[in-house]
Amino acid sequence: MPYRAAKISFDGSHYIATPKENFPQGRKRRRAARPLSVEESEKKEQFEAAYKESQQLPKKERKAYMRKAMEETIPRNNERKKTNAIRRKVRLAKKAYLQEWSFFCTFTFSDALHTEESFRKSLRNTFKHLVARKGWKHIGVWERGGETGRLHFHGIFYIPPGGMVGEIIETKDYSTKDHRMQTAHQNTYFLERYGRNDFQALGSPQEVQHSLKYLTKYIEKSGERLVYGGDLPSYFVSDVIDEDIICPFGIDDRKAILVDDFTCISDGEVIGTVSPEVIAKMPKAN
Repeated sequence: MPYRAAKISFDGSHYIATPKENFPQGRKRRRAARPLSVEESEKKEQFEAAYKESQQLPKKERKAYMRKAMEETIPRNNERKKTNAIRRKVRLAKKAYLQEWSFFCTFTFSDALHTEESFRKSLRNTFKHLVARKGWKHIGVWERGGETGRLHFHGIFYIPPGGMVGEIIETKDYSTKDHRMQTAHQNTYFLERYGRNDFQALGSPQEVQHSLKYLTKYIEKSGERLVYGGDLPSYFVSDVIDEDIICPFGIDDRKAILVDDFTCISDGEVIGTVSPEVIAKMPKAN
């Protein structure tokens, strides 16, 4: 057996095995960060402000804007931002593709019910309670509307059977943005407490992929961090046999692409052919 207790992830197309012997664990000692000087702190703040402004521009114009705005600032900051954005997208994909998802949801700030601060705080608190009490899971991001600047929360949600609160009702109103009537499926629980919302049912892997691209667009656009809720491991753990390996993969071939119907094995016991039901029985890892 080539790999024992390998970490398995799914990229939307293939299962990928990461053998633990190729990535030995162990905490590396980190050097204490050197305090920034006043000048360096000012340049960093300048960079952060310019970077946030640049995200509102088309991709082709962002580099030129940053170059002009930051000719004298710390040059590595731009690369750091790019690297961090790539890491956030990879982390999003690994966590999302190992889960089942029920809805793509949008929650819109209503100044008749909240301030922006209380909207953020109360909505996050409600999500935490639903995770703990109802078994919800979610991955989302905060975003502001392009024309109005109104705060929204977009996310993909898993709501287990019997875990829904309120009722889903169909409503119709006029969209000033699209200049036409629009239909929304609103949850009465959130409608009463937070205002307008939309629960779009996710019925296929393609709809989940489309939703993930939507979230990725917003983290690239706004620079906002993703919000995670619930048990969302990045990997499950399985032994891997020779015949289930298609080919080596990654830097120095330290990973492997697996066949679509590989056998999941835990501590020498065959659990079954990979499927959502079998993955649910396997040990998890991050």
